[in-house]
Amino acid sequence: MPSWWCENAWLPPGRVAARVLITVDDGRVTEVKEGIDPPPTAQRLTGLVIPGLANTHSHAFHRALRGRTQAGRGDFWTWREQMYAVATRLDPDNYLALARVTYTEMALAGITCVGEFHYVHHQSGGVPYSDPNAMGAALIEGAAQVGVRLTLLDACYVAGGIGESLTPPQRRFSDGDAVAWAARVDELSDAAHVRIGAAIHSVRAVPSDQLGDVADWARKRAVPFHFHLSEQRAENDACLDRYGVTPTRLLADSGALGAAAVAVHATHLTAGDIALLASSSTGVCLCPTTERDLGDGIGPAGALAAAGVALSVGSDGQSVIDMFEEARGIELDERLATYSRGTFVAGALLDATTVAGHRGLGWADAGQLAVGMRGDLVAVDLASRRTAGGGATAETVVYAASAADVTDVVVDGNVVVKDREHVRLGDIGATLQAAIGAVVR
Repeated sequence: MPSWWCENAWLPPGRVAARVLITVDDGRVTEVKEGIDPPPTAQRLTGLVIPGLANTHSHAFHRALRGRTQAGRGDFWTWREQMYAVATRLDPDNYLALARVTYTEMALAGITCVGEFHYVHHQSGGVPYSDPNAMGAALIEGAAQVGVRLTLLDACYVAGGIGESLTPPQRRFSDGDAVAWAARVDELSDAAHVRIGAAIHSVRAVPSDQLGDVADWARKRAVPFHFHLSEQRAENDACLDRYGVTPTRLLADSGALGAAAVAVHATHLTAGDIALLASSSTGVCLCPTTERDLGDGIGPAGALAAAGVALSVGSDGQSVIDMFEEARGIELDERLATYSRGTFVAGALLDATTVAGHRGLGWADAGQLAVGMRGDLVAVDLASRRTAGGGATAETVVYAASAADVTDVVVDGNVVVKDREHVRLGDIGATLQAAIGAVVR
C-alpha cells in the first residue's frame, strides 16, 4: 500500500499536525498517524499537505481568452461577444486538446476535482454531431488523460435571453427545449473519475415553464445541480419585468433549490433571496477573480455565510487558475465591501476550496485527510519567496501561497504532479500555446 510521510498536514476538524503518515489503499485513506518518523518506504512530502482542491465552477474553453479580453473598456456583455467568438471555433478535437492543457494547469495548481459547467454541445449553427455528446466526451477524456476527477454539469440552454430568441453564436448551445436536453443527457453515464450532473445555464437561457423539467431530471437522479444566478443586475431587472420575481424566487418556485443545488456567482441578491438559499440548503459557488475581471460586483459572501449557506469557489473564466487566490478573494472582497477584516477565518476559506467544493460536485467522500476519504493530497511549499516565514498554518496557505507553490499532487492515491511537474504531460507550455492557437484567430 502506498504511503506518504507529510512534514505537516491539515487534518479535520481544522488543525495542523506534524510528522503525519498517510496510507492509501485502493484510492482510499486507510490510516492517518501523527508524530511518526518517516518510514523508509514512504514517499516524503514537505511543507504543508492539504486535501485535494475542488474547482467547483469551470468553463474550460475560457482559458483561450486569457490575456485577450483585457484591452479597452467594456463590461460583461462586451466580454461575452469575445467569448462567443471562441465558442464558435470549438470542435471535439480542438476542445479535447484545450481541455487537456487547461485541466493540466489545474492539476499543477493542486486541483483534484473539476466541476465543468458545459454548454457548448453541438456544431456551430446547432447541428448535432453524429455523437450528440461528442463535446462532453472531449471534456471527460481530457480529465482522464490528466488524472483528475470531473463532474460534468451538462447545462440546458435554449433561449437567447428572457423572452428572446437564440442568436447565431448561441445556437450550438441549444437542444431545442428541456425535453430534448434531457434525452441527450440521458445517454451520458458516470465512470470511475466522472460524475454526470445537470445545470440550468441561467434564468436568461431557460424559460420559466422549462426550469422545472431540468430540476426534476436532476432530482430524480440525485445528481449535482448548478445554475448561474444573479450574476448581473440586468438579469435581475429582466426577470422582475417578465415574471415579477427575482431569479432566486423563480428558481425556488420551479423546484430548483435544494441540498444538491449550487448557485454560481449569486452576486446581486436581496435579503429574501439569501433566506431562500439558506432555508433550502442550496450552496453558493463564488468566483472572485472572474467577478472582478468582468466588473460584475462584490457578492454578499458574509451575509450568505451568516445565514448558513455553504460556500465553495471556482476559476470560471480562467483569468487565473489558483484556488488560493479565489479563497482569499472571498475575504478580501468582503473587506472592501464592509470596511472590516476577519469575516472569514483562514480555515473556513480552506474548507471552501476542499470539503465544501467536493460536496457541491457530488464527491462527498473527498476533501479531507481522514480514514475512508479519497486519497487526495496536495503539498504546498512553505519556503518559497511567497510563503517563507509564515509557518505551517492555514493563514500562510490562504493568504501567501499561490498555485506556483504546489509541489506535489496525489489523486485517488495516484501521483499526478511531482516536484511541480505533471508526471505524464510534463511542461505544458508548448502544447498550451498550440491548443489555444487552434481556437483563437
